[in-house]
Amino acid sequence: MADVDTRPTEEKPVATQEKPTDDASIDNAAENTNATESGQEQPVTTVFHDRINYNVKHPLHNSWTLWFDNPHKKANAASWSQNLKEIVTVETVEDFWGVYNNIAKVNHLESNSNYHFFKKGIRPEWEDPANAEGGKFSIQFPRNRTGETINKYWLDMLLAMIGEQFAHEHEICGAVISVRKVFFRLALWIRSSDRNETTETLGRQIKEFLDIPSNLNLEFTPHGESAAKSAQKFTL
Repeated sequence: MADVDTRPTEEKPVATQEKPTDDASIDNAAENTNATESGQEQPVTTVFHDRINYNVKHPLHNSWTLWFDNPHKKANAASWSQNLKEIVTVETVEDFWGVYNNIAKVNHLESNSNYHFFKKGIRPEWEDPANAEGGKFSIQFPRNRTGETINKYWLDMLLAMIGEQFAHEHEICGAVISVRKVFFRLALWIRSSDRNETTETLGRQIKEFLDIPSNLNLEFTPHGESAAKSAQKFTL
């Protein structure tokens, strides 16, 4: 597993760089091909060695899909689902940073906007089979006291997920960051809604990984179907 916390800087995005097409680059590519054909091994070049001409990528354990929605009016379930847009799926460390460095930061989004970052194949909806019996840990950050710090909380959550830092990784479905008029809400969606050691461990790890201030509560809420089955709502 690649160490995703070794971050390229945001000066030049990684994954969205186009391959060079000038004559010098073509000549270099030809030389590399010739070297390979002559039996010499082509040197491994990662994004940490050359931010443009790298030839190795670091695969993630899971592929992840970024979704976005921004309902301007109070929406019902059907219209909300139609407004939910699938943006891109990332499969490598380089793809992730290329996407992250080229989308709007959370504190720049309009009110009522939401980013959803879920394992590939899971839609960020209660009705999805992976979510149907589950719930979410969520925490609200006052906008007037959080400011740009919300971007760090969101990034730390993403890195914890794609880096497989959670003790019970198989329970993780995805994360949502919501922008509202007076607060930001960050949530981690999991497959189970039972209150047990597994669930509480995930909650404690969220607080640890994000270094959440002690005055803010982390609340667990079962999704719709689970809530109807008397699953517990609790606070850590």
